[in-house]
Amino acid sequence: MNNAESSTAASDFAWFKSSYSGTEGGQCVEVAAGTAVVHVRDSKAVAGPVVTVSREAWAGFVELASSGQDA
Repeated sequence: MNNAESSTAASDFAWFKSSYSGTEGGQCVEVAAGTAVVHVRDSKAVAGPVVTVSREAWAGFVELASSGQDA
C-alpha cells in the first residue's frame, strides 16, 4: 500500500463513488482505477492523501465487503 500519492497527480484520475453513497455527504470514499492499482480517497477531502492498493487487493476487499462476513 502506498499513501504518498500527491493530490496534484490524484486530480488527473477519473474518480467515482459507490452507487450506494447518498447525496447527503456522509462517510464516503472515492475510487479511481488505474491500470495496475486502485486509488482511494476521502470524498470530503479530495485534496488530501490518497491510498493506493493493487487491483488484486481491491478486488479482495470488495469481495469481502459484499459478502457481509467479518474478516
